[in-house]
Amino acid sequence: MLWQTTRFSIALSTPKVMGILNVTPDSFSDGGIHNSMKSAMDRAEQMLKDGAHILDVGGESSRPGAPVVSLEEELFRVIPVLRELLKLGVPISVDTYKSGVMQIALELGADIVNDIWALRQNGALALAASHPRCGLCLMHMHRDPQTMQVQPMQGDVLPEVSAFLKARCLALIDLGVSPQRVILDPGIGFGKTMDQNFSLLARQSELLTLGYPLLAGWSRKSSLGRVIEGEGLSTEPFERVAASVTAAVLALERGARVLRVHDVKETVQAVKVWQAVKNADPMASMI
Repeated sequence: MLWQTTRFSIALSTPKVMGILNVTPDSFSDGGIHNSMKSAMDRAEQMLKDGAHILDVGGESSRPGAPVVSLEEELFRVIPVLRELLKLGVPISVDTYKSGVMQIALELGADIVNDIWALRQNGALALAASHPRCGLCLMHMHRDPQTMQVQPMQGDVLPEVSAFLKARCLALIDLGVSPQRVILDPGIGFGKTMDQNFSLLARQSELLTLGYPLLAGWSRKSSLGRVIEGEGLSTEPFERVAASVTAAVLALERGARVLRVHDVKETVQAVKVWQAVKNADPMASMI
């Protein structure tokens, strides 16, 4: 299984770890820490040393209630860092839903567009389809970041998530986009309750019937904090590392092939253990 991107064909026969690089002042987990060129590049280089296969840079927080960032401000945050990241020789993903950011990022050579709106914003679908090779990550989100947790989804969310992602894939295929360019993200925390998030994880393998690789984005999410709170532990995002790694491994067990994480070193170690067990199990290829 290959994920076709601008410069790389990424083999997903083994799981890949995508390191998160937020160049924002207000990210829910690490806002403000990496919003200078030096700190951003130091962080990127450390994630690569820790084993990240892909770097994902974003200039607008998508935490619940986050304010919208202007096109000009997002470009100011992202593009200078992107220019340097593209020199590192690894796949670079840009976390954006704005076609204006996508266009400049792709002109510079960005490998992947990671869009929480699944290319539903003005001009995004046509722009992505017009590019000959870039990788695309399509995520399900209920409503928008400002309102998604005020009025989350109701009931069993998997059928709606599945139908939405299928429709977005078909929209790309209708425009001639190769399915090999596409990976899907069920959107943990984006307009879902805690119970719905864990239901999506429990039943994640059902999404594989869509025929596309899956990305899991559980890192430091508030649902994990709510679960561990009962043990008297802090629910600050940076205290959710063990819970995040556990969720990542559970996602692997249910078919995820890309893990989008803050804590690269710990996740890479867990993936290696998971892979060793799978390699040692003669029945693993049947799971």
